[in-house]
Amino acid sequence: MSVADVGPGTGRPGRPATVGFLGLGAMGLPMAVNLARAGFDVLAWNRGRTPLQTAAAAGCRTADSPEQVAAAAPVVLTMLPDLPQVIERLDGPDGLRSGQPVMDTLVVMGTVSPVAVRALAGKLRPQGITVVDAPVSGGVRGARDATLSIMAGGPAETVARIRPYLEAMGSTVRRLGDTGSGSLAKACNQLVVAGTLVALAEAVLLGERGGLEPAALLDVLAGGLASSEVLAQKRHHLAGGDFTPSGPARYLHKDLGFVLDSAADERVALPLSTTVAGLYAAVVEQGLGDLDNSVVLDLLRGASPHSSDHPHPSDHRTKD
Repeated sequence: MSVADVGPGTGRPGRPATVGFLGLGAMGLPMAVNLARAGFDVLAWNRGRTPLQTAAAAGCRTADSPEQVAAAAPVVLTMLPDLPQVIERLDGPDGLRSGQPVMDTLVVMGTVSPVAVRALAGKLRPQGITVVDAPVSGGVRGARDATLSIMAGGPAETVARIRPYLEAMGSTVRRLGDTGSGSLAKACNQLVVAGTLVALAEAVLLGERGGLEPAALLDVLAGGLASSEVLAQKRHHLAGGDFTPSGPARYLHKDLGFVLDSAADERVALPLSTTVAGLYAAVVEQGLGDLDNSVVLDLLRGASPHSSDHPHPSDHRTKD
């Protein structure tokens, strides 16, 4: 069903206002589907057609452009890789601000720079558009199961108004403060995720050099204080060396840049973050950015003495 099939807004008494959704990637698609399953009138747009077809089959309506979404939906959620892509959807041809939009609230749910999203909010506020940043944590599994942790930043009344949408996608929804606060919390989250991944990778490397089976070691870690959601979701990657991405390393590299930018903005020294960011920069430089973010294990294997018995990171590059 396209936007032309049903008019904007509620259309019928008791129906919720249309909510827009841009970006039906690995996480965005199940998030939009969960909104539709919760009973919301979801109008979705995506550059590729296949995810749109899947969304339509799950109960979403689809639009041919961001402009059509903004013409029908007061609130538009975006799940895009970074803020430049959001700005492109705002200002590009057939963008959200083209035509006669009814959109008054833009919710940025991708992981973006706290500094940059605050600047965007300041730019759009005089134009009658409130920006809420509401990044998520929980991975593809959390998006699918509607158990995401959602960190919101924005005016209290606006966050309260969009909370029903957020609660349809996540089990933990928390307003952290004004716009930018959600993205700062997500930067802190990514710091912990990346640091934990590197610690797990080093533990596997140390253990296997000493003759331990990675799978057995990770089982023991999972049963004690070292257990974590990162370990639960990344165990099969670290134990089996299958780095098919559930979260590409290049995205974590990008997010760690936001950590360091925020640290500079707040004049805070973060030695662990600096080291971990350097490791993920090396992952990307070696052509491994499209593999799972746990591929940092193979980077460490290649950097360690006596690494000839183990695959070098370049052996795992993705094929064209």
